[in-house]
Amino acid sequence: MRIEVTAPAHVGGRIVLPSSKSISNRALVISALAGGMADVENVSDCDDTRVMQKWLKEWPETVDIGAAGTAMRFSTALLAVSEGTHIITGSARMKQRPIGILVDALRRLGAVVEYVEKEGFPPLRITGHPQMEGGELMLAGNVSSQYISALLMIGPKLKHGLRLKLSDEIVSRPYIDMTLSIMRNFGAEADWVDERTIVVAPEPYQARTYVVESDWSAASYWYEMVALAPNAETQIVLPGLFAESLQGDSHGAEVFEMLGVGTEYRGTDVVLRKNGQCVERLDYDFLEMPDLAQTFVVTCCMLGMPFHFTGLQSLKIKETDRIEALKCELAKLGFILEDRHDSELLWEGSRIEPSSPDEIAIDTYEDHRMAMAFAPVALKDGRICINNPQVVSKSYPRYWENLKTVGFEIV
Repeated sequence: MRIEVTAPAHVGGRIVLPSSKSISNRALVISALAGGMADVENVSDCDDTRVMQKWLKEWPETVDIGAAGTAMRFSTALLAVSEGTHIITGSARMKQRPIGILVDALRRLGAVVEYVEKEGFPPLRITGHPQMEGGELMLAGNVSSQYISALLMIGPKLKHGLRLKLSDEIVSRPYIDMTLSIMRNFGAEADWVDERTIVVAPEPYQARTYVVESDWSAASYWYEMVALAPNAETQIVLPGLFAESLQGDSHGAEVFEMLGVGTEYRGTDVVLRKNGQCVERLDYDFLEMPDLAQTFVVTCCMLGMPFHFTGLQSLKIKETDRIEALKCELAKLGFILEDRHDSELLWEGSRIEPSSPDEIAIDTYEDHRMAMAFAPVALKDGRICINNPQVVSKSYPRYWENLKTVGFEIV
């Protein structure tokens, strides 16, 4: 499937964003660990959360989480401390995404986990043990924060709780802090005791009501549109966002300030406008918000702004290799990006003749963020074609509908 996105002369309006997928999935897992009695409100309607809700309702022998990486990591830990034997599997791409670090950690805590096919990768056969010993565990801090969050969330169920020591550089710390905050909302005793150690007490979760906030990652695409919009009076209103957010991606607003987009907080609304200020070059470390890297790479290229982004090591193991995907798709538009050490991307202004507009179609690589980051390019080029646009359902099912609301034509 392919769509053509044509930009309006003026972008503006009020957009209701999806709820945070990251918060929704954590709250659902903790609700299950609380006996399924907690009430989680304003849950995201994206694919990743739907798959979590479905299996948690049915508890089938085989849990198929499709392409949902967060669901794979969190569900693996949850099944390890739950009754029964289950197989957890996913899409072809999911079977290529490593999970050995999490499996090894769970085994050290007393879990019974076997590989069904390839060592180190899903699918897994998990024989649950509701009375796992727990105790002290050492883990590298530069692994996916989803592994760390998965382990933390089952901490209250462990006989001796969990004392997790992190070595090396800690990647995506805001996501770890998000997990701890949500755990505490459900009555857990869990916190940092020093810069590298987290302790979770063996105290059960309490069933409580929890309301999920809107998604700052989704907001980034609207920031991008304001940055690229030609009209100086462009204004977008996004309800349900908070300055003091659990989401590390909320700091994207500060970076967009340097790209000419101002943020005004009005109660629970965020108002985006052009601020008339734009740096000549952007150098930034995305270690704590890697999911926004694609948004900023595309935005900077379309603004003609050289950049050097670091802290991108997790992009290699996302839905696709996002570093290679960005290099390939931006080359179609005439931008030659350089990558270094599998963790950096930079552009110093190098251009080639782009393909003919009639021949350009952005491939999305089964990656929702590729589709959403490239759609605003239409504001600079007039139009852009996107292949397999349905991938946005993974985190933002109404994305194309919302673009139409503010005047984009999509055929």
